[in-house]
Amino acid sequence: MLSAVVPVRNEEENIAPLVRDLYAVAERIPLSEVVFVDDGSTDETRQVLKSLRHQYTFLRIVTHNRTAGQSAALWTGIRVASNGLVATLDGDGQNDPADIARLYQCYTANADKEGPLMVSGQRLERHDSFTRRLSSQVANSVRSVILRDHTRDTGCGLKLFRRTDYLQLPYFNHMHRFLPALMLRQGVKVMHVDVTHRPRLRGQSNYGMWDRLWVGITDLCGVMWLQRRARTSLTILEE
Repeated sequence: MLSAVVPVRNEEENIAPLVRDLYAVAERIPLSEVVFVDDGSTDETRQVLKSLRHQYTFLRIVTHNRTAGQSAALWTGIRVASNGLVATLDGDGQNDPADIARLYQCYTANADKEGPLMVSGQRLERHDSFTRRLSSQVANSVRSVILRDHTRDTGCGLKLFRRTDYLQLPYFNHMHRFLPALMLRQGVKVMHVDVTHRPRLRGQSNYGMWDRLWVGITDLCGVMWLQRRARTSLTILEE
């Protein structure tokens, strides 16, 4: 069975359409619960979620009493998820929940022969401003060269993995931007699936270019440090 985890902050207008799309996906694949993590919203996000809970029984709501960031919201949601497999997506409506089925099909087709596996979405066409596309392209290029994670779009929120693999990762703020590299460090194979990207129709982005740039440089150095100190795999024999 599969859980979906969706971090949201001030997305009151996007909640209902996103829940409807997720319900449609749940009719195609074994998606039994959707965990929305309200990361300290100051609008009606929480109230909208609560109003939908009686109609959609797969809906779970977790709330942060203050804004802690996307990585913290994902960590909270994945910890409380009930199923062994977890899919993540952004709460702004730009990730198409229908693409979760693509990730799930790739996972089920390859998990047995590949061992521990994460399937990561990569957006074919970005429907964002020129500034956001440019900053993302530069960040992805630098990160890919330095960390060698073979991922061209680590910022895509659509990912699917085993809950236990994620919970073994070292936690730090902004870690969601480095999940492929962190999973590879843990011995998890990463595969990529092309996904769609929708325009933002409602609300405003909670993230700016410059705050991501400066924080990203610091985090990149930290992940490099983690990679160099990763445990090597050992074969242990008892005699």
